Amino acid sequence: MATILFTGFPGFLGSTLLPRILAREEGDEAVCLVQAKFAPLAEARRLEIETEHPETAGRIRLVEGDITRAGLGLDNGAVPARSVRQIYHLAAIYDLAVTRSAGMKVNVEGTRRVLEFAGDCAALECLQYVSTCYVSGRWAGLFTEDDLEKDQSFNNYYEETKFLAEIDVQQAMRSGLPATVYRPAIVVGDSRTGATQKYDGPYAIIRLIMRQPLVALVPVIGDPSMVRVNLVPSDFVVDAIAHLSGETSSIGKVYQLADPAPLTVDELLDEISCAIPKRIVRVPTLLSVAKPALEYLPGAQWLTGIPPDSVDYFLHPTHYSCANTLADLAGTGIAAPPFPSYVDRLVGFVRQHPKISAAGMS
Repeated sequence: MATILFTGFPGFLGSTLLPRILAREEGDEAVCLVQAKFAPLAEARRLEIETEHPETAGRIRLVEGDITRAGLGLDNGAVPARSVRQIYHLAAIYDLAVTRSAGMKVNVEGTRRVLEFAGDCAALECLQYVSTCYVSGRWAGLFTEDDLEKDQSFNNYYEETKFLAEIDVQQAMRSGLPATVYRPAIVVGDSRTGATQKYDGPYAIIRLIMRQPLVALVPVIGDPSMVRVNLVPSDFVVDAIAHLSGETSSIGKVYQLADPAPLTVDELLDEISCAIPKRIVRVPTLLSVAKPALEYLPGAQWLTGIPPDSVDYFLHPTHYSCANTLADLAGTGIAAPPFPSYVDRLVGFVRQHPKISAAGMS
């Protein structure tokens, strides 16, 4: 029986991906590394998965650990390295406002501890590592799947620490570690149901427009007809990783899980306003005014619902190619759907679940 080690459980990606991976081989076991504070949630999520996917019953084992500690904080023999065939490293702090110390500890040091553990797994077939398109930082122009170190600057410590972590992963790959890197763009809810665990990214704009009566005033910075916002639904990300991680030809590759034809800010606003529906009025705003106002003006962030750290992405200068993704998913039916085809489902979910916050697991 092969062991598949997951970090980042019971997060959304790990919880959704896990039964898909176990469906490949009925004798495999998933071992989920869980922080002590998430143990009750992890147990509840395990029971949900086993109820929804009866074939996984008895094949999901939760072990307490911590990716920031040596040996992943595991008790001796809790996860024998010799039995581990696959590692899905999904754990990270997904927060644009993360402090550098917290980002370095979890995103960078945590990844290094996982790489150390992977190095002890003699039968390891592949480390599946989830990065982000935004390792690009503020690189102006096209950023390909072969790119990483481009002397770029960064919008925040989340981007910087994910960049530093991927450098370590790619160095390990060059030294012989079998691994695959996945770089999702901005992930929104499921394209079929709209379901999501948190309202971040474009959800601030959706909620801002929904809250206003009759006509919605929306601040815009820069030229909204030129800047593109790359959004992908969560089901595309899960489907892509589930398929690609099962292909030996994916080992050693980087996949940017992005929309090959993202909308401009103007087009995005138009689609959201049609889905709500509500007429919007764009209010030109300077970046030098918008961010300080949201950060320091009392009530500004509460009133608009826009986190200051998200403003930079409406002036984002980077475009993402996804040649590897398109080539290796060709013929599978797995593709990033265009935003207009599912925006109504995102809006519908927000209407039905108004109390979900922008906070993720931490």
